[in-house]
Amino acid sequence: MSDNDGKKPLGVRGSGSGRPGQVKQSFSHGRTKNVVVETKRKRVVAPKPVAAKPGDAAAAAPRGGDPRKRPAGITDAELDRRMKALAAARAREADEAIQREAEEKARAEERERRRAEIEAKEREEREREEALKAKADEDARRLREEQEARTRAAEPQPSPADAQAREQKPAKAAPPRERDARDKDRNAKTTKVDDKRRAGKLTVNQALAGGEGGRQRSMASMRRQQERARKKAMGQPQEREKVRRDVQLPEAIVVSELANRMAERVADVVKALMQNGIMATQTQTIDADTAELIIEEFGHRVVRVSASDVEDVIQQTEDAPEDLKPRAPVIAIMGHVDHGKTSILDAIRKARVSHGEAGGITQHIGAYQVETEGGATLTFLDTPGHAAFTSMRARGAQVTDIVILVVAADDSVMPQTVEAIAHAKAAGVPMIVAINKIDKHDADPDKTRTSLLQHEVIVEKMSGDVQDVEVSALTGQGLPELLEAIALQSEILELRANPDRQAQAAVIEAKLDVGRGPVATVLIQNGTLRQGDIFVVGEQWGKVRAMENDRGERVKEAGPSVPVEVLGLNGTPEAGDVLNVVSTEAQAREIAEYRQNAARDKRAAAGAATTLEQMMAKAKADQSVAELPIVVKADVQGSAEAIVQAMEKIGNDEVRVRVLHSGVGAITETDVGLAEASNAPIIGFNVRANASARATANQKSVEIRYYSIIYDLVDDVKAAASGLLSNEVREHFIGYAQIKEVFKVTKVGNVAGCIVTEGVARRSAGVRLLRDDVVIHEGTLKTLKRFKDEVNEVISGQECGMAFERYDDIRVGDVIEIFTREEVERSL
Repeated sequence: MSDNDGKKPLGVRGSGSGRPGQVKQSFSHGRTKNVVVETKRKRVVAPKPVAAKPGDAAAAAPRGGDPRKRPAGITDAELDRRMKALAAARAREADEAIQREAEEKARAEERERRRAEIEAKEREEREREEALKAKADEDARRLREEQEARTRAAEPQPSPADAQAREQKPAKAAPPRERDARDKDRNAKTTKVDDKRRAGKLTVNQALAGGEGGRQRSMASMRRQQERARKKAMGQPQEREKVRRDVQLPEAIVVSELANRMAERVADVVKALMQNGIMATQTQTIDADTAELIIEEFGHRVVRVSASDVEDVIQQTEDAPEDLKPRAPVIAIMGHVDHGKTSILDAIRKARVSHGEAGGITQHIGAYQVETEGGATLTFLDTPGHAAFTSMRARGAQVTDIVILVVAADDSVMPQTVEAIAHAKAAGVPMIVAINKIDKHDADPDKTRTSLLQHEVIVEKMSGDVQDVEVSALTGQGLPELLEAIALQSEILELRANPDRQAQAAVIEAKLDVGRGPVATVLIQNGTLRQGDIFVVGEQWGKVRAMENDRGERVKEAGPSVPVEVLGLNGTPEAGDVLNVVSTEAQAREIAEYRQNAARDKRAAAGAATTLEQMMAKAKADQSVAELPIVVKADVQGSAEAIVQAMEKIGNDEVRVRVLHSGVGAITETDVGLAEASNAPIIGFNVRANASARATANQKSVEIRYYSIIYDLVDDVKAAASGLLSNEVREHFIGYAQIKEVFKVTKVGNVAGCIVTEGVARRSAGVRLLRDDVVIHEGTLKTLKRFKDEVNEVISGQECGMAFERYDDIRVGDVIEIFTREEVERSL
């Protein structure tokens, strides 16, 4: 190995003898060298030893096995580890085999259970089929017997001799072969009928197979086949007479809907259209003329209807006199704000509603029922007295039978009192005057009666026909007399209604409740509203999910003159809408959609200008008027309506308030996005913004202002709109001067030599040049000198020199008017 100079010896692939050999190594320049190399034997991996079975002789061998039979290079520890791994693998395989066997067993049990269920269902179906078949056979047999009995009764009776001869004549028996063949044919026919009947039945196995046999028959087809088989067994005729129907046809109709109204197959209708040269599918719309042609071709009658005919389903029939029953009177309490309307109602109800109202004023229409000591039931409507709630008062007068006009004895007749009188007269409702606050020291009931004469309200004490009662809500004085007056007036009116018909009601108030959804307070006017009734109200529809009376109690039904809160609407209706009960949900949805489309078209027509000149004039007017945009959200529909009407009254020719959106319910992110796009504040009346809306408003710097009293809201909006008005400029005349001479000065121009004839001349003031009392120029002074010195002021009787800024056309005899300007802020 030393001859290699420390180099690694080369290995060669020899014959595997393992003995040393020589290799001739060549170098450059023809030099060679013999090198002794050692060839190593190739490693041979022996197969794994087979584990010995118990009882074998090899079991007594040592743990490491026979060293002579062990593979080369395997130690005792390595062999022990491999043996343990082999045993663990075999144990794992045994566990997996046991688990697989358990799963297979469970699957087999599940299959057996499902097969048992399927067989039980099939057995029930078979028993039902057999019962139906037995019943049909029994009916057919009974019908056949009846027909045979009728036939025998119609045939002539044989004589006794013929009957005796027929009995003595032996019956001819059929040959055995013919009898066997007949029985075989009968059995085959029965089997064929049973197989055919069973072939049409859809079993669970066939359904689970997933249509392996191709297209499956529908259940309707199998029912029709069973019906035909039953009628055939009973001997009924198969062909039915064609039914002619009255088909309602609007201006346009979908093909599938046309087939549904004719009770014809859609494929037949499409085929008829193709035969007439019209290629239309079942989802396409055809016009009324084409549909009329198809209807007549199928033999039906055409009934042309318009879009508005959908409302004809609402019953408008007059009630028969014998169906009418007495009902409770509906009384509206009206009057000026803070005259004690709610306090009188609280005293009658023995409740304290006014304490729950913000600012002590009523801002919603409240509906309550009161039972008097005499057992009579009265329905009261409490209307707001504030000027903004004009529409609420008008609505309250329209749905009531009696109006109680509350007038304070110390204030007498006020603006909203006059307005309430006008509403009551317009609605044709009788009035009862309640003169309230007579317990005050400055109360003057006679003055109140006299002031009512100016508005054509003549009370009984003034020889009129209007009842008047002096009351005090604080002490309760006069309240029994007031209830007696109401009872007397209701007896005169003879109020009746039919409770046994579909309900009709008026929406007093509507709101969006967070937990209950849209809620409408309605007053039943006719019929009875029950839980589960389907109704349409304005542009909304719904199903009565629940009803609550004025005390918050759940009720199942409400009759005439009963106020209830109705839950189950799909949207918030407008206050004043009429609620009508209809038969089906489809009718309610159709009527609501028609009303929504009509209202949308009406709004579009109102907002569109008819000519280009009108559009240009409207755009010019909008540019000249400054706008204050706002977004309004209120708790109830009536308050939102009142706020919008109050906002429309704010403004003049220069500025106005524009309500971008008004709605009911909490302030949402959508409202914040609209306000941000229009740079408008959000007004919340008795509502608050939710968490996400508050975060969005803070992020986008949108102002949200909350109010609970309507006159505070109106005052703040009016002040904000006043800020858009330009300041008013007022002029104050401080002096006059007359030009005596005109001098031409280098680098200055014409300078007027003047004498101040009145007041004072100031350099900072404005001036006008008058020639023959006509304004020639208006501007400011460039210089004001007395002798050679610049001065700020020259008093009356002194001479001075004046020069105008950028104006030189001055003459002797012109008059100079001197004035100051002052800017004054304006308000609405």
